[in-house]
Amino acid sequence: MSQLKKGAFLNYATIITTNIVGLLLTPFIIRQLGDAEFGLYTLIGAFVGYISVLDFGLYNTIVRFVAKLRAENDRKGEENFLASTMLIYGVISLLVLIIGTVCYFNIESIFAGSLTGEEIEKAKIMFILMVFSLAIGLPGNAFEGICYGYERFVFPKSVKLVRYISRSVMVVAVLLLGGKAISMVVLDVVLNLVVIGTLMYYSFRKLKITFKLHEFHRRILKEIFSYSIWIFMFVLIGQFQWKVGQMVLGVVADTTSVAVFAVGVMLGTYYGAFSTAISGVFLPRATQMTVGNASPEELTNMMIKIGRLSFMILMFILGGFLLFGKQFVLLWVGESYTDSWLIALIIMIAYTLPLVQAFGNSILEAQNKLAFKAIIYLIFLILGTGLGAYLAREYGAIGMIAGSVTGWMIVQNVMNFYYYKVIKLNIPRFFKEVASKILPTFLLVLGTGYLIDLIPGHGWFNLAIKIGIYSIIFASLIYGFGMIEFERDLFLATIEKLKKNFNKN
Repeated sequence: MSQLKKGAFLNYATIITTNIVGLLLTPFIIRQLGDAEFGLYTLIGAFVGYISVLDFGLYNTIVRFVAKLRAENDRKGEENFLASTMLIYGVISLLVLIIGTVCYFNIESIFAGSLTGEEIEKAKIMFILMVFSLAIGLPGNAFEGICYGYERFVFPKSVKLVRYISRSVMVVAVLLLGGKAISMVVLDVVLNLVVIGTLMYYSFRKLKITFKLHEFHRRILKEIFSYSIWIFMFVLIGQFQWKVGQMVLGVVADTTSVAVFAVGVMLGTYYGAFSTAISGVFLPRATQMTVGNASPEELTNMMIKIGRLSFMILMFILGGFLLFGKQFVLLWVGESYTDSWLIALIIMIAYTLPLVQAFGNSILEAQNKLAFKAIIYLIFLILGTGLGAYLAREYGAIGMIAGSVTGWMIVQNVMNFYYYKVIKLNIPRFFKEVASKILPTFLLVLGTGYLIDLIPGHGWFNLAIKIGIYSIIFASLIYGFGMIEFERDLFLATIEKLKKNFNKN
């Protein structure tokens, strides 16, 4: 099996492991730490996350340029590029330490209205440890990028998977032995240093990389940052989309609200993972179609085809979470996290359209037209954050997510106008054909699902029975009434392929 195939397998294994372990470990951590300390741990992690954007997209830049220089067999250029990026990382690490120091001495004033004196002292300790880890970790991550640039996917992905599993086991042990949030941060720092050291050893001893500065001038900086700037923009967008709410709540509310918000966001991101597992593999197809001068109607056809597949999966998850999600959250993390269900549900509803239209993003990337999306997303997410901060003073975590998703929904409508006017995609036809058959069937499933929810009981077994019945009804109705001929053929072909693989084994 090639490095690429093994790397892809390890990537999916890591995603599955992360999601399963996250679902199992989160309630345990909450019980051991308590709502307030778990919220504090999440809050400080989000706070340091803002400083991490100082990477400026260099990690992705390293992957791209190392691969390019190797393809050109330019060993001198590779040595010079790596040495240049390390110098840049040296400046970045210094900035991290300076900004971190300034923030450290202002933590008390930043969180004076929301944290107790004891929480502020804990926050300072966790913050300084995380900043130290970040200052070392940012340049250390370059070695993972170098491995990917050399198309050595298996080793770094295996190291990260082992690190995640080991960390999960150690977290359980540390908490059972009486450790708290600070102990978890110390554990993370130590494991990060071990991973960085391992990847450095592999890069120097196995890949034989060399850092040697042959020249350093503006052309190199321009070449590096002209590529990394847009990656940096999308990192900022990610921070505003998923992390900023925790920071805002830490300032205007309390750590318990942060904990509730964080759990809801985690469930919302899991929702997106199911869809991107389908849409994420279609970037090469979008690139091929763009290079082949595919017409806007051909691109629309492909967007509809992928959108319908994503929509069916998303409606299955959304319907199940709408009907049984509250019972799941209560069983999973407890009654104090009831609002987490509503937060996750709001995210899922707002996130559905961008996920269904994910192929549109692949088209923008293939046509090198991501700049408009990056700028417009950042503007409206900042405005949404401002609205969320205003609403959070009155409505807490629910107000925060309501404001944030308002920004998402506005920007997606702007993007649909952009797709229609600039990319020339037939957006009205997209909506009509994606919703055709699937949406009416989904509404029928929901009506049936409310009857299923009347089954008496409250435990895990009761929940499993409800989900099982719901799944059978959804699959039956969507196959019988929601799918078109192409989708039924694809479904049957997938079943047949699974049967053949099972019989071989």
